[in-house]
Amino acid sequence: MANRLRVVQVGKYYPPHVGGIETHLQALCGGLKESHDVQVFVAGDSRRDVNAIVDGVAVHRLGIQFKIAGAPVCPTMPWKIRRARADIVHLHLPNPSGVLALIASGYRGPLVATWHSDVVRQRRLAKMFGPIQRRFLANCDALIATSPNYVESSPDLSRRRKRTVVIPYGIAVEEFREPPAAALPIRRERPGPLLLAVGRLVYYKGFEYLVRAMQQIDATLLLIGDGPLIHPLQNLAHTLGVANRIEFLGEMQPREIVPYYHAADLFVLPSIARSEAFGIVQLEAMACGKPVVNTNLASGVPFASRDGVTGITVEPANADALAAAINRLLADPQLRSEYGETARRRVQSEFTTDIMVQRIRDLYEAVMSRKGVKSAPDLPHSPSRQILSA
Repeated sequence: MANRLRVVQVGKYYPPHVGGIETHLQALCGGLKESHDVQVFVAGDSRRDVNAIVDGVAVHRLGIQFKIAGAPVCPTMPWKIRRARADIVHLHLPNPSGVLALIASGYRGPLVATWHSDVVRQRRLAKMFGPIQRRFLANCDALIATSPNYVESSPDLSRRRKRTVVIPYGIAVEEFREPPAAALPIRRERPGPLLLAVGRLVYYKGFEYLVRAMQQIDATLLLIGDGPLIHPLQNLAHTLGVANRIEFLGEMQPREIVPYYHAADLFVLPSIARSEAFGIVQLEAMACGKPVVNTNLASGVPFASRDGVTGITVEPANADALAAAINRLLADPQLRSEYGETARRRVQSEFTTDIMVQRIRDLYEAVMSRKGVKSAPDLPHSPSRQILSA
């Protein structure tokens, strides 16, 4: 126990907050806790600090005093980081308040950051914060990118290739293997075929174009998620005359969504902007053996599910292209089956939690052994070279 590394994870939020980064952080901590002493520092839901053990992981939900452009500011975070006496700190970006807290903490030890996404919309704020972020990145011993696509398309990552290692997201595939009994009534109670889409109802998810595509598709769309666009999307569905074929099912916890993956004939990710940096929900659908229709973004979206291999990739913000791809798969059960089986195998070979956690463990060990060397460690399990050529 005395030799276990003390690892501090700094994020924005932690489940039950719903989001791709939150899901990743929980999966990573769940895997690391067997070999490391893990503490998590994130924003809470009130002004008070709340400490708890969540599935064996020490999670510190820190009090929020105010927000800047939606980013929570937790005044106690610098002190908490300093007090943790970490052997290594792993910060999840974008997270301006986390970066400021780490700098204010005076921490000078090994530092790793996962670059989940560029700041796409709040460009003025990103420009103002730029000098601080560059200082922080200069002190990082390694940067993790979740796809080779993002290394190429992100100005911040492409300038720091020597310190960047590609480690894609992973999911617990065992949670998706067997079709649950709950999938049967989902299919039985609705006219098929069934399409599934999952995500927050915000602009970059592109659900407007999927609703428009439904004018050309004879199927039922199940849309899981909530957000500020719920009423505009519902109104659009009514205006276009497709409201009777779209069900807005609201927000669900990850385990509640599993039966819907199995019930669906295919999964659709119609995102339109690089704010969709990867699309973990694609992996979940693929683990259930479902083909994916996604969009050709300069992000990890077309890397996770590959065009002509595990599904069909179309240009973003194009309802006609979405409809054509969906109709092609609905008309060809054999193609759906082939893509779905290949999708399942791709997740099992590249995108499991175990693979992801082992790669990050290896990175930590390499960083600890080469502290002060500002180039990406050469990892025995690093997928960076093989994936960049995939």
